[in-house]
Amino acid sequence: MDTRQALDSRAITLMLVLCAIWGMQQVVLKATAHDIAPIMQIALRSGVAALLVGLVMWWRKEPMNLRDGTLRPGMVVGVLFALEFLLVAEGLRHTSASHMVVFLYTAPMFAALGLAWRLPAERLGWLQWLGIALAFGGIAVTFLGRAPAASPASGDMLWGDLLGLLGGVAWAATTVVVRSSSLSKAPATQTLLYQLVGAFVLLLVGAFATGQARFNPTPTVWASLAFHTLVVSFASFLVWFWLLRQYLASRLGVFSFLTPLFGIVFGVWLLGEPMELRFLLGALPVLLGIVLVSGGGWLLQWWVWDKRT
Repeated sequence: MDTRQALDSRAITLMLVLCAIWGMQQVVLKATAHDIAPIMQIALRSGVAALLVGLVMWWRKEPMNLRDGTLRPGMVVGVLFALEFLLVAEGLRHTSASHMVVFLYTAPMFAALGLAWRLPAERLGWLQWLGIALAFGGIAVTFLGRAPAASPASGDMLWGDLLGLLGGVAWAATTVVVRSSSLSKAPATQTLLYQLVGAFVLLLVGAFATGQARFNPTPTVWASLAFHTLVVSFASFLVWFWLLRQYLASRLGVFSFLTPLFGIVFGVWLLGEPMELRFLLGALPVLLGIVLVSGGGWLLQWWVWDKRT
């Protein structure tokens, strides 16, 4: 019997805080990129966060059993997690933080398609298909009509936007692997540890291989590393997994559209990033699509219940 409960004021408050944190992380990476390359910063934060998660597992006496069937899918999600942030780090060199957060958070749409293909129980309803169509339409609006050849800066941003979109695909692939493998029954800390270790090792190698291992230890860089390590990669994920154990996942998923909204606001406010009309016109249906894909079932149930009452 599923004992997960509907959202209450505590869950809503925590989700608002989490979405603001996740929306801020791309902005902070962009703001400190001149002192530490995003790929290097993500590698370091993943390594320290992996140590913290390992300590939590030791404190809870949760064994890291590599013979329980999770090693192979764990290695896959580690690679996919690293690939996601490699694409994000490279994309932030070319596009704005507000663009990046919107395209990265198309992940629920791609995850829904992947899960519907892999798991019969995850078949999509008509509202979710509508959401996917809206999101794809919004993506088309943001990409089509921009002529890279006419403006080098526009072409550079277009490439960065594409990398952000591919990062969303990699994130979605991670979700599909977790949900359709033995990791679905593994402790959340074990899955998170696979991801963090994979990101640390692969991104650190990538940082040195591409000449992006610079590290200028300014107070701002240390503050950014503390934020990304302690708040984003450690605390926020543990709170998220706790929420998933306590509350209905479909209700929590509806809040995912708030993260790119926070990212847009923080990017414009803190970094002074411009807001192009074409991007806004494309972002709105993308955000609406995310809502329908993540919470389509719940919204339909609410509508039917409202009609009956």
